[in-house]
Amino acid sequence: MMDFINWKWLNESQVMEVNGEIAIAAPAKTDWFNNPIPENGAYSAPVANAPFYYTEVEGDFVFKAKVRPNHKYVYDACALMVIQDEYTWAKAAFEASDFGTKAAVCVVTNQISDDANGCNIAQDELWLQIVRVGDVFCVHYSLDGERFDMVRLFHLPVGCSVKVGLEAQSPSGEGGLRFFSDVTLEHRTVENLRKGC
Repeated sequence: MMDFINWKWLNESQVMEVNGEIAIAAPAKTDWFNNPIPENGAYSAPVANAPFYYTEVEGDFVFKAKVRPNHKYVYDACALMVIQDEYTWAKAAFEASDFGTKAAVCVVTNQISDDANGCNIAQDELWLQIVRVGDVFCVHYSLDGERFDMVRLFHLPVGCSVKVGLEAQSPSGEGGLRFFSDVTLEHRTVENLRKGC
């Protein structure tokens, strides 16, 4: 199991080990999202209140985890995130969508959020991966932890050092435990961002 000794919190919550998984409690009405739809002609303030358990990472990396969100409410999710600040971040999530599905989702935020649902997923757990090479990132998902398929390739202007970690959310619901396992963080540069290897 990964060593989380030097990890820190944004929006501290409970973290515990349960049967070999890391469980993070997502409080009710928590999320990271900068709504791109104006209300009354103005953008709302960023929502950045979901628990984020992270470490600082310099340079290129491959960050991967198996997630089990225990979906109950719309937008319940486990996510892997890269954060510079509340206006510059990205997340790869396994989320209960507002279309009645479970989906591999990617949100990229550069001032406002660009929200994109990926593939619908029939199973209750999923592997997610975020890869960085310079200011270019790629999000992947896997059904089995072996074959990873691309969800999204994008540019995000961030510094050399960013916060990388696990996020637990329940934007429309009453919260619950979000489960993570097989968490790995490799400091390396991949040859092919689209393939993640």
